[in-house]
Parts: sequence; C-alpha cells; structure tokens
Amino acid sequence: MMDLGNMVRGVASDAVAQSLVKFWEYDEGTLKLWRASSNFVYAFERNQVQYFLRISFEQDNSIDQIIAELEFMQYLQLNGFPSVTPIRSISGKLIETLKTPEGTYIAVVFSAANGINLDTDTISAKQMEEWGKSLASFHCLSKTFEPVFERRKSWLDTVQFMENVFKEHQGEQLALQELGRVTNWLQSLPTNKDVFGLIHYDFQLDNIFFEENKNQSFNVIDFDDAMYHWYVLDIVTALDDFIEDNKPHSKLLIQSFLNGYHSKMDLDRNVIAQFPQFQKYANLYKFSKILKSLDYGEINEMPSWFVELRGKLVRVAEELRQSFQKTW
Repeated sequence: MMDLGNMVRGVASDAVAQSLVKFWEYDEGTLKLWRASSNFVYAFERNQVQYFLRISFEQDNSIDQIIAELEFMQYLQLNGFPSVTPIRSISGKLIETLKTPEGTYIAVVFSAANGINLDTDTISAKQMEEWGKSLASFHCLSKTFEPVFERRKSWLDTVQFMENVFKEHQGEQLALQELGRVTNWLQSLPTNKDVFGLIHYDFQLDNIFFEENKNQSFNVIDFDDAMYHWYVLDIVTALDDFIEDNKPHSKLLIQSFLNGYHSKMDLDRNVIAQFPQFQKYANLYKFSKILKSLDYGEINEMPSWFVELRGKLVRVAEELRQSFQKTW
C-alpha cells in the first residue's frame, strides 16, 4: 500500500503514466488506470493487444529490487511456470525511469495474463486443488533458483521495516512487542531449501488467472512482494480469506488446496500447526504497511473514494491492533 497522498495525486493526473508509456510502442488513446495499491498499474494496447504498465515511486521500490523481481520471473518462465512476461521498451530495456521534481518514477511493462479470476464464493474443490499444485510448483522451482544479478529482500528486511514503523508510532507498543515474539519464533525455525526460499507472498485469487482449457493451469501476476521467507507463509497468505471463514465448507476447500500442494511438495503436519504463528507475521506486516500509507502529507482536496478508503484502512488497522492483545 502506497502513501495515500501519493495515491491521490497519481489518480488525479496521468501525466507521469503518459510520459512513461512513450518508452514502449502503444496505441494512442488506450492508456487507462487499472489499479492503484502499492503501485500504479495502467492498461494499454499495442496493435489491439493488451499490456500493463506498472509505475513505482523510487522511495517505495528500488531499481535493484525490481531487477531481482524480473530475473526471477524470467527464470520461472524458462522453466515452464505460467506467468506474465516482462516486455522490453523501444530501446530494449526492461526498466525505464522518469525523473520529476517529486522524485524518480520506475516503470515496467508486462503482458496480460490469460484466463479468468476465480471467486472465493464459487471456487470448486478441484480448482482449489489445482491452485495448491500451482503454488507447490512455484516453490519447487524456487528451491533451485540462484540469482545472477540482484537478490530480493528477506524476512529480516521486513522485520526491520516493521520495527522502524512501529517506533515512529509511539502508541504501537503492543505491535512492537508482538513483533519481538514473532521474530524470536521465526529465528528458531530451520532455513534449509526444503522449507525456505523465494516466495510470492501474494498468491491470492486476484493475482492468479485460471485457464481451464490448458490443463487447468494458473497464470500468475504481481511479483513485487516476493521475498525470502518460509514457504508455508505463501500458503497462509494465499488462503487468508478461507482461514478466516470458519465454516465447514471453507475447511473442505482448504483441505483440497493442501492436498494439491502435497501432491507436488512435502507438507509436514507440524507446519500446518504453525499456520496461526505465520498469520501473526502477516498481520503485523499488513498493519505496518497500513500505518505507513496513512502517514500522508497535506491533501488540498480529498475525493470521496479517498475518504472511504482511509476509513476502511483505519478500521482494518484497529482490528489488527486488537489482535495483538491476544496471547500466543
């Protein structure tokens, strides 16, 4: 989640996007904002084929981290894992930048993902199983990945980020204490290649596209949260909506996912018992990013969507804050 002030300014004007898309071939008049969250994503067309322009602010996402992200994506594709393709600019670059008085913007372009998004309310047990298989295939490839250029951040980098955020907000002592407990627990876990490696961290339904006609495979997008962590965290974050729903049907769907995952990669029962502890890490990380996004500067005019979004983030932050008061 980006600074809400930057989000307001970016949504109000597409001047930066219009400047950056010119580094690639595109059809005039087709650029449209698609999503704004941790970065800005614009859809555009070239010869009536859709592509996506992703724009990051240098203070939120460094070029080195993007280089590492793209290298991993290319590695996955070379090994047959279905994901979107980074597209080179007219000058042959995968990354283009634009310097402005506000700072430097970093742009990359990706192909569109084939398939459709599935919904938590209608997904079938068979689709859950295929979803689990897809994540396990991802982790199997992660085991053998060794970066040539840059290395993605690790869980320790995120812990440092969270600690800094919580210390900047002096009223968040409970979060800081929770972070200490989670960090100590994570440091006690093994880090061999069978359990630890580069994870996606956002392998949820809005980032995977189901292709029923192609062996029921999933095309994956949005790798910009990838980090070195325990593979089980990818399972926990992927299944977040289902884990929170305590209904019997959701439990059956979770089991279908785990069956699919286990068919391609070992999943120890002891690891499944650790789901709640990994959820605590994920909740802390989400909480820290919300706090950071709410540290926006002065905004002259607040659009209605901003007021609604800010209210939602404040409510979510309070719910997470209350969860830190629970004992382990």
